[in-house]
Amino acid sequence: MFRKPKFKLRDSTSQEQNELTSFNNLFELIKKSMKSDDFIHYCYPILEHEYWISYNQSLVDADVLHKDIMCHLDKARGTTLENIKSVLPIENIIITSDVNIINSKIHTGNVVIQLHEFDEICLLVQAESHQSRAISLPEVEFSVVGPKESFVESMSINLNLIRKRIPIPELTVKQFEIGSLSKTSISVVFIEGIANEENVNTVLQRVKDIDFDQVIDSSYITQMISDNHLSLFPQLVDTERPDRVAAVLSEGKVVVLVNGSPHALIGPTSLIEFFAAFEDYFLNPIIASAFRIIRLFAVSFSILVTPIYVATLTYHYELIPKDLMGTLITSRREVPLPPILEAIFLELTIELLREAGARLPTKVGQTIGIVGGIVIGTASVEAGLTSNVLLIIVALAALASFTTPVYQMGNTIRLLRFPFLLFANFYGMLGVVVCFCYMIAHLLRLTSLGRPFLEPIYPARLQDLKDAFFRFSFSANPNRPIKLQTGNSLRFNPKKAKEKKDVDE
Repeated sequence: MFRKPKFKLRDSTSQEQNELTSFNNLFELIKKSMKSDDFIHYCYPILEHEYWISYNQSLVDADVLHKDIMCHLDKARGTTLENIKSVLPIENIIITSDVNIINSKIHTGNVVIQLHEFDEICLLVQAESHQSRAISLPEVEFSVVGPKESFVESMSINLNLIRKRIPIPELTVKQFEIGSLSKTSISVVFIEGIANEENVNTVLQRVKDIDFDQVIDSSYITQMISDNHLSLFPQLVDTERPDRVAAVLSEGKVVVLVNGSPHALIGPTSLIEFFAAFEDYFLNPIIASAFRIIRLFAVSFSILVTPIYVATLTYHYELIPKDLMGTLITSRREVPLPPILEAIFLELTIELLREAGARLPTKVGQTIGIVGGIVIGTASVEAGLTSNVLLIIVALAALASFTTPVYQMGNTIRLLRFPFLLFANFYGMLGVVVCFCYMIAHLLRLTSLGRPFLEPIYPARLQDLKDAFFRFSFSANPNRPIKLQTGNSLRFNPKKAKEKKDVDE
């Protein structure tokens, strides 16, 4: 059964674009393409034969063109395209007269070979130039232990990084082309027999239903196939690590790759997974569990500490211990602003420093972040615009927000503080509780590819809790997550594992 996507982007000018890119014959297509200076169309004479060669110079590999195509044309016996095809040492050679196919191939690095200039039928030879950066260290999800490879902008390289980790025929790749202008290649990857068919069909349907002119990055796909694209919470995990992708594929999840993007999308996912770093699986279970608890505490601290400060100073003085009351009175003695304005001023200052540090060059950004924070913080306290106690609280909250392993969830945590601050200013601690209830209600309604976003907390999945707040040992998780409803739920036979003690941890 297919799930219908929540929305579908429709391009109002799609019909006009189709009319714009349609051609009556091959000569008309070549004539249109020759308006670009990087399009080559010329006659190549060999003895008594003449061949017409057409290609986009910026898309074709010059070595393939001259060494594998041009130098073999004189070996063709006769004057048919079949003879030429038989002597070229290249795969994926097509003989066609379909203008739409030729139009698509010629702009993706294929060389067009004609026997005569006005022939409708031609030979399409693949000679695409693959320009890509080398595989480098992960920048967003860097880990001290574990593999040091990350995805790049080339689809073929990214698939290679996955396949060498899962070298089985069941690893299935479904490729699509979306974007009426960009013609972006999309790959949906899953393991047949393990991945839930309903999840796979949901992703395939939503990718096919995308109707947009240009898709540049995987973040476009996230917004287009998410269940609720207006939610602050991301519903697909964005990762740059091929080892993480291989691990979730073996669990039964579905992965989406976009050509030109160094990130992969993973779904369905749950809220807990955004606070679990993949490095946890390279560490001792006790250490990894401790780090997870620290991250969850840090996120809660980052969201709630400033609103609680504002609510306490505005409505609930009786909650402040007597020993701490003197310190707060002294720190706020010369501050003319109410707690809410004081807190918003510091929060906005932190966000400005973050944005400045992210947009500036690396060395300059680091300097601005460190020096700017010290100078502005010290100056604001000395000027009496804020208290030194709140400055420490906001700085700790900002530091705690960086513990989130997934960058998209970190952005969500940054924004959540502001509605909590407003509710705390209007209604005190009751406002903090009400805002928290609104957030929980939203999370209860939220889904990822149709699956509850709060699993395994709600609905309760006791087995899946072994890899939620705490990470149990590998031997304690013989089954794949129940929430994924995989075709094959058993990861290994626990009885055989007990017989071999060296397998157990």
